[in-house]
Amino acid sequence: MKRVALVGAGVVGSSWSLVFARAGFEVAVYDADPRSAVHAKEFLVKALGDLAGLGLGLAEGPEAIAARVKPTARLEDALDGVSYVQESAPERVEIKIELYKTLDRIAPSETILASSTSGLPASAFTERLKHRARCLVVHPINPPHLVPLVEIVPAPWTDDNVVERAGVLMREVGQSPIQLSREVNGFVVNRLQSAMLGEAFRLVEDGIVSVDEVDRAVSDGLGLRWSFMGPFQTIDLNAKTGVAEYCRNLGPMYYGLAKEQADPREWTQTLVDMIEGQLRERTPAEALASRQQWRDRRLAKLGAFKREQD
Repeated sequence: MKRVALVGAGVVGSSWSLVFARAGFEVAVYDADPRSAVHAKEFLVKALGDLAGLGLGLAEGPEAIAARVKPTARLEDALDGVSYVQESAPERVEIKIELYKTLDRIAPSETILASSTSGLPASAFTERLKHRARCLVVHPINPPHLVPLVEIVPAPWTDDNVVERAGVLMREVGQSPIQLSREVNGFVVNRLQSAMLGEAFRLVEDGIVSVDEVDRAVSDGLGLRWSFMGPFQTIDLNAKTGVAEYCRNLGPMYYGLAKEQADPREWTQTLVDMIEGQLRERTPAEALASRQQWRDRRLAKLGAFKREQD
């Protein structure tokens, strides 16, 4: 049986355990806090039960999948015999620098060391490693067991074969990888999300619409198309002869909008407090956990529907 190691067993690491286990991998889970590794197994059992309860697509019983995930008390034990490590440690560069020194020393020399980091480039914490050519970012969208996209981001020194192997593995475990040619701040998904969030905050701050109305502009509008096709395909299908016609007709309007949006605004505490107030009217703080479960059920059903349609 193929074996991988997960280092860091928080929300993201726990979700990764399901991704690999349901694809038939033995998964060794290590966290500096032993309780976190145990909690990862508990999360896995619950998530598998939720998926089974929704009647969604497990190739085998939840018990068999869960049995492949094994918390380990020692990092050395987790790394024994693995060809791939998915690191999901806290998002602090000083922590990752020290952790990768240890990983580089202990892990077999051909083992890929991949980070789940949302924004730190691998070059920030792997530059001085002896085997730095096997390090890169494999950034999931949370939760990865329900959202398949992963961003593969090489450091300047990452070996091309490592990048290729990571992409092959991600496809093997059912994820949908995109490969960046080089490191860029925020990678791809957060850059796209940043542009939308900047305008969403601006529209609320200027009193154009409410928080709920911004959300519905996406959930009941743009998001319905974006759930199965991206922005380029969207505009390609929104003109009779395709994207060139669309750009001729609407390019000047978008250029004008871009000039309006070119002056970024800080998210002030006053603005954040206002948005927080509107969101808490919709979902009280004590209901956030159940709302997250609602989100995950919808994501699971949407993913199953998309697979059926494809």
